[in-house]
Amino acid sequence: MGALRNIITRKFRRFKEGWELHKYDRFTIAEYFRQQGAQVGEGCSIIPTSLGTEPYLVKIGNHVTIASNVKFITHDGGAWLFRKEFPDLQVFGPIIIEDNCVIGENALLLPNIRVGPNSIVAAGSVVISDIPPDCIAMGVPARPLGSVQKYREKCLTRWREQRPGNIVIEEGADWWSSTHYYENVKHLHDHLIKLIWQK
Repeated sequence: MGALRNIITRKFRRFKEGWELHKYDRFTIAEYFRQQGAQVGEGCSIIPTSLGTEPYLVKIGNHVTIASNVKFITHDGGAWLFRKEFPDLQVFGPIIIEDNCVIGENALLLPNIRVGPNSIVAAGSVVISDIPPDCIAMGVPARPLGSVQKYREKCLTRWREQRPGNIVIEEGADWWSSTHYYENVKHLHDHLIKLIWQK
């Protein structure tokens, strides 16, 4: 009877958590994480719905983008090896992402790391040590491979080549907040199809 009650309790807890999460989107979920004890700045776009088992050990700065399937690991499971000798052994560490960073899809962030401001962690990277400011880091383990300034120039060059002439973004808006968002997406889609497939 106790096992059945545990199963029902777990299912109810998952349902309740899912119901709570449906109220948030990527731009508002920071409030949910703050309620769990995480420190999250303003103007963030966060797609994952979990900051791991110890969200209170996560600090996210302002204007940070975190893509889907990013995992936050704030405890060191390897301590399991020493539990016979030290039964109460637990090892934890914070994850700090400073202002104006991008964490790419499927990145894995391990304990005791800091991602410096204005940095990009590429998709699929495993961060096991600090990432310096103003750099692009990628790989397993993640290592700095270039400057954000060079990447910026590359992005601007590519956008000049790909940008359709009929994109409209009103003053004070950006791509996502523009009232012309859906029209802009259609224009961009049509333009990219011509650029790429009709050469």
